[in-house]
Order: sequence, then C-alpha cells, then structure tokens
Amino acid sequence: MTVWRVAGTPREVMDILGDAGTLPRWWPSVYLAVEPREKGNPDGTGKAFFLHTKGWLPYTLTWELTLTEPVTEEGFALSARGDLNGTGRWTFEQDGPETVVTYEWRVSAAKPLLRRLSWLLKPAFAANHRWAMARGQEALALELRRRRPGADPAKIPAPAGPTFAPRRRRSGEAPPRA
Repeated sequence: MTVWRVAGTPREVMDILGDAGTLPRWWPSVYLAVEPREKGNPDGTGKAFFLHTKGWLPYTLTWELTLTEPVTEEGFALSARGDLNGTGRWTFEQDGPETVVTYEWRVSAAKPLLRRLSWLLKPAFAANHRWAMARGQEALALELRRRRPGADPAKIPAPAGPTFAPRRRRSGEAPPRA
C-alpha cells in the first residue's frame, strides 16, 4: 500500500488521477504512453487504456488499465491485464488542507523474464515500485500547483522524466517480449 499527502481537495486529486489519458504529461517518469482502447459505460466503468510504463530499472511494461468502479471524490478501482495482472484501488480522503491518497496495488508479473526472475529480484521490483510511486507523489503535487487559480506554470518545475529513454513503440506495433 502507498499513502501520499498532497495539498488539494479530493475533487482536484480525482480530476487528475481519474484521467488516465493525461498520465504521460504529468507523470512522465513512469507513464511513457497511454492509448485509449474502450469508451466504457456512462458511469466510466469499462473504460480502458493501453499503457507503456517503466520505473528506474531498465525494462518497460505494457498493460491495459480498465476502470472497474466509477471515478468519484472517494476514489476508484481498476484492473490490470498484460505484463502486469491484478487490481488497484485509489482512495481519497480530505484531511484539513490536504488529501490523503491511498493506493492498493495487487498485481503479479506476467512478462516472461520478470516472472522467471521474480523469486530472485522481488526486493528490486519492490524498490522499483516505491521509486515510481514517490515520483507520482512529486508529480501530482506539481500538477496540483499548476492547476491552482493564478498559478504561473512557468514558475513550477516540470515533473521528473524517465530514467532511461526506451525505444518508442509506433502506434499499433506489438510490444517487445522479454
């Protein structure tokens, strides 16, 4: 479980985290590309995106995120399918001028190389996840500042970029298999 505290309201956090299509813009250290796949239902459930992600380790993951619960000011849930399989749940709770953001992520690796080495590299994978989530908290705080009325975006630092630049996939190209 990951817990963040950020200056903002649950609605502001929901507007950012609940819009998967914007992830590469404000969290570029982890989200390299996001492509819409399914429009989903009127309440947002079933909405799906193809993701190309990474951490500080020199590998990338491709997977599909599907909303399994509507995005609300209380949070939302998702499923992952691809190089990662499992579920995630974001929750948002107001605490004074801050929102406590909690993320529960229960996934297993399906990418062949990662699956074969998971018994050996589990501590490195856990550290990679902690690194990615720390970048997410930093990037979310910056994005919240950028969206404040009267903010001068030129005076707000850009979020951290990726630790290495993987070869970019062309739209429709199958991801490389490890």
